[in-house]
Amino acid sequence: MKLASLKNGRRDGALHVVDRNLKRAVPATEIATLQMAIDDWAHAEPILQVLSQRLNDGQLDGTVAFDQQTCLSPLPRAFQWADGSAYVNHVALVRQARKAELPDSFWTDPLMYQGGSDGFLAPHDPIPLIDPSWGGDFEAEVAVVTGDVPLGASAEVTAAQIRLVMLVNDVSLRGLIPGELAKGFGFFQSKPASAFSPVAVTPDELGAAWDGKRLHRPLRSTLNGALFGCPDAGTDMTFDFPTLIAHAAKTRALCAGTIIGSGTVSNRDADGGPGKLVSEGGRGYSCIAERRMVETIATGAAVTPFLGKGDRVRIEMLDEAGASIFGTIDQTVA
Repeated sequence: MKLASLKNGRRDGALHVVDRNLKRAVPATEIATLQMAIDDWAHAEPILQVLSQRLNDGQLDGTVAFDQQTCLSPLPRAFQWADGSAYVNHVALVRQARKAELPDSFWTDPLMYQGGSDGFLAPHDPIPLIDPSWGGDFEAEVAVVTGDVPLGASAEVTAAQIRLVMLVNDVSLRGLIPGELAKGFGFFQSKPASAFSPVAVTPDELGAAWDGKRLHRPLRSTLNGALFGCPDAGTDMTFDFPTLIAHAAKTRALCAGTIIGSGTVSNRDADGGPGKLVSEGGRGYSCIAERRMVETIATGAAVTPFLGKGDRVRIEMLDEAGASIFGTIDQTVA
């Protein structure tokens, strides 16, 4: 099933079940918000699944036209948002561009940071950028929402706690990152509010594209109408979602409604080298920084500029029939 939180003047929105074609929706009147559903999933899921089935079968009255512009992020705020860096290819390019060795541990121990989760951007909200010199960038990623995860849970245990899957634009301020990391205390100012896809879907809705650990579909990013990247989210994902969740739960229990991100989706080229531009027959990139890294490696200098006022970013994933799975993150830089 597909779930959305529609704007209703309240901070957490109103939970709606959305049909597979993203055309119609029905309010889940028994369950006011998505967080309430996640908190009591054993009770809420069967109710929502019945609504979803009847909605898709055309058996419900009181449905409304589904308008993605009325959506908040599925969880407009969350108890926890932790973003991994599951695609080591992305990290390797960062290091290579600045001629730094990649530690061997990066292939066995995931990177992860804890982002701000007290308020997310809606999927069609502008991206606020106070100062262009901060190097605004988008990062197209996949994310999952968990149920309660016990302290020290193994990947086998965490796999069963994946409740929902969605997309995310993890907005980054590249110009602020080096100074923050140099302090040795991690990201804060360089990671402003992120935006999530209009709908979150249950894993069963993804069919064969979801193998229980990874989502095997291309993730499309466009910048100002031009295709920027379409890497496959299931390819080159060094650390799968159960592994990322287990990493987060190593020293703390995770509350139901925790969001875990994949990090920037990144594929190597077929010849094993850095990814190529879409215009050169490659899969492109899921963020501007990676494209700049490849330019630096190839020519010694980055050419592609970071985001500026008026730039438009769209992030979407299509199924095999070409239909949108999660709806579209569609944001313009303000």
